Amino acid sequence: MDIEISKSDLHTTRQESRASLALNDGEVRLVVDVFGLTSNNITYGVMGDLMGYWQFFPVADASDVATWGRLPVWGFANVQESKSADVSVGQRVFGYFPLAGELVVSVGRVDESGFSDVVEHRSTLPHVYNRYALVNKDPLYDASREGLDLLLRPLFITSFTIDDFIADNDFFGASTMVISSASAKTSIAAAFLLKERPNIHVIGLTSDANMDFTSELSCYDEVFSYDRIEQLSLTGAVYIDVAGQRDITQRVHEHYGEGLKYSMIVGDTHWDAVATSTGTLLGPKPTLLFAPVQIAKRREEWGREVFEEKVAKAWQEFLSWSATWLRVTPVKGADEIVATYLDLVNGRIDPSIGHVCAF
Repeated sequence: MDIEISKSDLHTTRQESRASLALNDGEVRLVVDVFGLTSNNITYGVMGDLMGYWQFFPVADASDVATWGRLPVWGFANVQESKSADVSVGQRVFGYFPLAGELVVSVGRVDESGFSDVVEHRSTLPHVYNRYALVNKDPLYDASREGLDLLLRPLFITSFTIDDFIADNDFFGASTMVISSASAKTSIAAAFLLKERPNIHVIGLTSDANMDFTSELSCYDEVFSYDRIEQLSLTGAVYIDVAGQRDITQRVHEHYGEGLKYSMIVGDTHWDAVATSTGTLLGPKPTLLFAPVQIAKRREEWGREVFEEKVAKAWQEFLSWSATWLRVTPVKGADEIVATYLDLVNGRIDPSIGHVCAF
């Protein structure tokens, strides 16, 4: 079963049943067991053409590739069939999958921790998304917290990069970090890490509906609703834009002016909001953070082993804390998966709930 999304209208979906294809030499069939659905996945759809997310898992019918796409998700899968001497049936992996029941990969580089998919259409895409980690060799894996793992780990890497990139640039001379869409899991993880930095004040911006939830999280020093942006203290600040709501960005820039030291674009959780503000944007030009670039920089500077140790330490601390506020909820079957996806698209999801899906 495949769930496909209209590239021109993320509200439009279709379900396609397709026969499994026979494997060629070197290929492996991964049957998707469970995967997470969060606002992070909606960002993949919104930025699908700009950032290449639709290219990872093109639909089967070549005539539909321009109009329909398979949304990427993160999850766990089991090796059902293998024509690779290096990958065995029954092995369990964590990685990047289409919104579908299975994925055939072409096994390339293999080491003790996992393997890479080297299928031709993924060859020019960031390597980090083409890697499948064997759970029995994964130091981050904890079977008892698998639901939290698949919901939070993919976005945690982005959040880790947000924190690291800002610290790597000496916080751009600012002591205040302002994060929009503060109830989003990417924002929460970034706030959790930034708040651990000495002399850094973390402010969350959120909707009225999510004020209570966000205010109760210990990762923010202060939380403001969007209609109170003009009440923020005028200290040097960095703006971390996870919401992608153009009017909010305009108001933050107008409020801080030259006091805004850096403006980072991360996500687009309010992708369908209509912008009404016009005029020149004051302060620094908003700049898109592309996590793989910073990750590659740190792996070169620190070495892969040190990089992974740093991520693992931060991850374990965040995961333990997240168990206190995030409730894992199962979603079963294609129809329920579509309904959950549409709730996410329409902003109808309780931020304290994480959806773990299975076909």
